[in-house]
Amino acid sequence: MKTIATIIILSLFSFEATAKNETNQSFSKAKKQLETGVYSDNRVTLYCGASFDAKKNITPPTGFHTDKYIKRSKRVEWEHIVPAENFGRTFKEWRDGDALCVSSKGKSFKGRKCAEKVNNEYRYMQADMHNLFPAIGAVNALRSNYNFQMQPGVESDFGSCAMKINDRKAEPPVDARGRIARAYLYMDEAYSRYNMSSSQKQLMTAWDKMYPVSAWECMREKNIADIQKNNNIFVQRGCE
Repeated sequence: MKTIATIIILSLFSFEATAKNETNQSFSKAKKQLETGVYSDNRVTLYCGASFDAKKNITPPTGFHTDKYIKRSKRVEWEHIVPAENFGRTFKEWRDGDALCVSSKGKSFKGRKCAEKVNNEYRYMQADMHNLFPAIGAVNALRSNYNFQMQPGVESDFGSCAMKINDRKAEPPVDARGRIARAYLYMDEAYSRYNMSSSQKQLMTAWDKMYPVSAWECMREKNIADIQKNNNIFVQRGCE
């Protein structure tokens, strides 16, 4: 029989494990907070290790190359590691629209714009900083909403940056895999309406174990927790 103390401890752990963003609904505000309060001392993109300045200008690594989205390759963007569409389409407003989603010209709309306009829960998920990372704009565009998967034999799409995108799947560079895994595991744990597939969860669990939390990842976690008032426990436990 469980003691009262044991029940209290388990309850506290359960609360911590399912903690989510409940402080900020603005995606725009989240990006600004990441720029000024989280990455101000370490302005480096996730996939390619490109540096960026306070005005969002990218300095690509030597040998980086892209044939597409040339203008976006010069700017940093904040990418949803779990793509917004992957959790967005669980919302009725994304799939079907809403009576409130009508343009100034009287035309109905749906998708991300409608979910953001109407649904508070969607806005909290979209603005969750634990799921947002800096990326070269062109890489963000080409990754799109693709899930991650190992792609042996596929060459990088970006020259010296080992990001691979093929057949609607993406394989990230080694240095990014642990951070990606812990973002996926966090979103799966924190938000009941988002569920990874069994194959994706197996991959993310493996990457979490294979690529431990770094000192910078711990600092990022602390900075986000200070602002957003919740933790990614999959990062936090690696920092203790």
